[in-house]
Amino acid sequence: MSDHDALDFDRRHIWHPYTSPTHPLPVYQVVSAEGVRLRLADGRELLDGMSSWWCAIHGYNHPVLNEALRQQTCRMAHVMFGGLTHPPAIELARRLVALTPGPLEKVFFCDSGSVAVEVAIKMAIQYWGAQQQSEKSRLLTIRHGYHGDTFAAMAVSDPVTGMHHRFAGLLAEHFFAEAPKSRSDAEWCDTDMVSFRNLFAECHQQIAAVILEPIVQGAGGMRFYAPEFLRQVRTLCNHYGVLLIADEIATGFGRTGRLFACEHAGISPDIMCLGKAITGGYLSFAATLTTEKVSRVIGRDGGVFMHGPTFMANPLACAVANASIDLLLQDDWQANICRIEAGLCRGLESCRELPGVADVRVMGAIGVVELTQEVELAAIQAQFVDRGVWIRPFGRLVYTMPPYIISDEEIAFLTQQMMAVVMGLAKGE
Repeated sequence: MSDHDALDFDRRHIWHPYTSPTHPLPVYQVVSAEGVRLRLADGRELLDGMSSWWCAIHGYNHPVLNEALRQQTCRMAHVMFGGLTHPPAIELARRLVALTPGPLEKVFFCDSGSVAVEVAIKMAIQYWGAQQQSEKSRLLTIRHGYHGDTFAAMAVSDPVTGMHHRFAGLLAEHFFAEAPKSRSDAEWCDTDMVSFRNLFAECHQQIAAVILEPIVQGAGGMRFYAPEFLRQVRTLCNHYGVLLIADEIATGFGRTGRLFACEHAGISPDIMCLGKAITGGYLSFAATLTTEKVSRVIGRDGGVFMHGPTFMANPLACAVANASIDLLLQDDWQANICRIEAGLCRGLESCRELPGVADVRVMGAIGVVELTQEVELAAIQAQFVDRGVWIRPFGRLVYTMPPYIISDEEIAFLTQQMMAVVMGLAKGE
């Protein structure tokens, strides 16, 4: 099949994420990937600024991760986790318990970030049901959040920018407080807590858990908020006896400059969701961690937790996750993230003065240019490809979350192309 025929077949038969089946967006055929570069079928190379939706933190075709998969494939590609276990899962659980905040001691492996959120919500509801408090079955969160595309995850994502209107009447109804306006790099304003405090005071008897993306709200707007907000939420949860779920799927494993974003606030959640970077982008995989207390209550009187994915704790995924964590921790990863942050700040700061730019913000290995108007995705995507970079904007956001192995020169090139495209938008190009 020629490249033209392959893309034509793709257009007619393959449904890509967030696209219309009748008006599909253009796609670009990748034939190989190495380091921070994607090679297209037409021979062009693109510098990857997205880490394949934030997960390929070590880049592509990494020899250490390749070897971990090869060795594990020779031993065992998969085995059911019901009634069986295996060394890669045991080792990965040991590492996650050691790396995450102290009280998190129980690890539930699952398939993807959305499923990790589903598992967390089930845990919270079962926790209260086991204590004959079934009225505590709703969640409290903040606007502008995103927690995944499955039903329970959609229901706690932003009710305006999320998918609620498409599934009206089918999603569970939860409580949404106003998102904090105090930024991570600015002075804290205590009025940011008013909406949250009021909902907590009025509705805490119905609330099973609070769910938040710590410090960075990802696909709901790439918003960075003050750690003090998270600290005060933890205090309120303690006061009212409500569980706190930290959705670290996008922020975990160093992306914000801390291993987990909760560390910016110095707090520990009752339940934590991990995903995306956990396998270095090699396989879909996730984990939900909780405390001994939560697990003990759920298991009271012989109670079992009602979830069991077919590919739970897949040995290949566990093996490559162990290798990915080793890669991250064996070097001074914090200094490396600081290097990337400095490069993104240098490269994107000039965008602040451009017409049509509402804000520029950087945290760790995340760089965001927020525009005043939404972009036309197909057109702006083509401009980036023509400039030799892979950037996938959405809404009003042109942003990058590059692999951690990106060099200073590559950061400079990446940000130059971002600025050039944004400048072109300002000129109506």
